[in-house]
Amino acid sequence: MSLPRAIRRTNPITIILAGLLSVGFLFFILSPSSNAAAVSTAKRKFASAAAHPLSPPTAPFFKADSASEVKPPPVVHYHLNNVTTTTESIKNEETVLILTPLARFYQGYWNNLLALSYPHSLIALGFITPKTREGNAATIALQAAIAETQSGPEEKRFASITILRQDFDPPIASQDEAERHKKDNQKARRSAMARARNSLLFTTMGPTTSWVLWLDADIVETPPALIQDMTSHDKPVLVANCFQRFINEKGKKDIRPYDFNSWQDSQVAADMAAGMAPDDIIVEGYKEVATYRTLMANTADTTESRDQKFIMQLDGVGGTALLVKAEVHRDGAMFPPFAFYHLMETEGFAKMARRLGWGCWGLPNYFVSIDLNFQRRSRCSDSHFAFRYTTITSKAIYVDSMVPLLLQKSYIFAP
Repeated sequence: MSLPRAIRRTNPITIILAGLLSVGFLFFILSPSSNAAAVSTAKRKFASAAAHPLSPPTAPFFKADSASEVKPPPVVHYHLNNVTTTTESIKNEETVLILTPLARFYQGYWNNLLALSYPHSLIALGFITPKTREGNAATIALQAAIAETQSGPEEKRFASITILRQDFDPPIASQDEAERHKKDNQKARRSAMARARNSLLFTTMGPTTSWVLWLDADIVETPPALIQDMTSHDKPVLVANCFQRFINEKGKKDIRPYDFNSWQDSQVAADMAAGMAPDDIIVEGYKEVATYRTLMANTADTTESRDQKFIMQLDGVGGTALLVKAEVHRDGAMFPPFAFYHLMETEGFAKMARRLGWGCWGLPNYFVSIDLNFQRRSRCSDSHFAFRYTTITSKAIYVDSMVPLLLQKSYIFAP
């Protein structure tokens, strides 16, 4: 029996393709329904949410389709005794979480992060930005920098990055220097800053985090070995000395102390606190009331031959470049947004850490610097800098080394 003429003229390849298509169609129709693709997608979601050891243990539980058979995520065990904090942090592959409350984005800050010589594969970053116009702009700029870095050379990429947006309004809208440091704004401002720090810390710190480095958003200059330099001291709480570059009255580049929140307490301040109302706080750096505390900023040796490893014990710490062992935070040391022994935020944190049995230390000769052009961009007056960045009183005291320490005055804030 001869084949129909149409089939005889058809190319054999066409017949083979048609047969394969028919078989595939029948397989699709007759095979039982499957959610394999959905299951695979769900598994990828579960894995990616906290796949890296540096990621926080906050993997969301994705609701599966009713027809799927996806099992709940497994229980994960973490042995905190295996989390080390040693003088050889790189050798022991200790993970570092760098946290920054960020109201403005400075490219110099990001460039400085990229220049850190600590292995970036051991560094996780966390940011929190305010719900303001400046905060929106900072978030956009930050995301652009992150996208460029994380798609660039692998050795420059960070292990994980988290960006949070504040869930409360800032107490002051402007981030200008004059407004930020106006004495009447300090209690509300530092309370909001403490809340932001706590939100950032509690959301991002994971069970394998060894160290937490708090780094202010305007810190644009640190030694590349900042992390390993500070971890080498093996202190539970350690702060570097923050200076600001500026042009002095002679038109020359100069530096001056910037962070006055790192100090050794005085009997005068203790007596002052004893007579204050429960919600009153003392904030350093203002001229109205003298505490006669020893300010680390004023003890610095600025010569080239200075001993950068010199260390001093502190009662209060600032947060410009503050290294904390993660176990200190795990023990409950946070940043009080309320008056805690008449202290708040980073100074209150130091008091809380000490109450928990941890010591606080400072590196007076180890410098980090805020943005070089920060003063030129700010609207603050010269008189503001005159009392904030220079010595107000000529009274001096002597410590064991017999070096006179000029003292800064402070201001008491009542609610």
